[in-house]
Order: sequence, then C-alpha cells, then structure tokens
Amino acid sequence: MENGCLLHFLQQHSRTLGRVQLLFMCQDVCEGMEYLEQSSFIHRDLAARNCLVNERNVVKVCDFGMTRYVLDNQYTSSMGSRFPVKWSPPEVLHFNKFSNKSDVWSFGVLMWEVFSEGKTPFENRSNLEVVEEVTQGGRLYRPHRASAHIYNIMYRCWHEVRHTHTDRHTSQSIHYTTP
Repeated sequence: MENGCLLHFLQQHSRTLGRVQLLFMCQDVCEGMEYLEQSSFIHRDLAARNCLVNERNVVKVCDFGMTRYVLDNQYTSSMGSRFPVKWSPPEVLHFNKFSNKSDVWSFGVLMWEVFSEGKTPFENRSNLEVVEEVTQGGRLYRPHRASAHIYNIMYRCWHEVRHTHTDRHTSQSIHYTTP
C-alpha cells in the first residue's frame, strides 16, 4: 500500500496527524478485526507494524502468518511457541490461550501505539519484566495524544478474562464505543 506500514507512518507523520485522523485509523483496524472475528479467525499478531496505510490514510490489517481459523473462539498454541509478549494478555503469557479476546487486548496496545505516535509499548522493559508487570495488573500509561475517553477504551481492552466472565471488549463493542 502506498503509505506503507502503520508504525512507520505514525513515526514519520505524527506532527501532521490530528486526533480525529488517529481515531479513524483505529476505527479502520477495529472494523478489520470485527470482520476477522465474525469469520472465526484469530489474528494473534495485531500491532501497528502489521497494518498498512493506503493513499487516503485508510488502514488495513495485514500479516496473517500467525492467524488461525477456530471453531470455538479459542486456540491453544504449543509450549515454546513464539508470540509478541508486549502485545499479549495474561492468558496468552501464562497458558498460550489465544481468542478474539486476546486480539482485543492487542487492539488496545495498537491504539496505544497510534496515540503515542509509534512508540514501543513498555519501552525500556524486557519481555520478562512485561510479563511480571501485566500479571500484577500493570498497564500502559495514557499517551499524550489520547483523551481520557480514548484511554478508557484502551484500558477496557486490557481487562483480565476470568473463567467465563469478562469485562474486556469485543471487536464489535469497541466499534460501537468509539465516537
């Protein structure tokens, strides 16, 4: 796509993109993830580096190398499998259990990347430190470009899944939550 990867686009054009444009970019990704969820796919590697931006600044989800088709909305990877730690929720970090809810967690981190102008989540922390922090309830800080409302949406993406009850968004609920 004409403008390349979302991560590099954010880093190169951060000063020229307004909050509304950033929000539309997140909405584009949310719509793509909603489609994947409705089609019974789990992406498992959603991040700004894995999205492309076209000439009209429309963002498309790409890089489906880790994507899995699931019948019961859950995929458990084998022990020792590699996955993006800084974009992963506790259930992935500890049990290798991926679902649409783990994609929602990653979407919250992607929103954080967008509103932090392409910064690396949990910068200056090792993967092990991130596992410990997330397990203890630590979350990413509010980026300076995110309003309190936008940060609240991100934060809801990072709620823990406990057994069958969850407060974590779905892709569809995020889509209808964004202003």
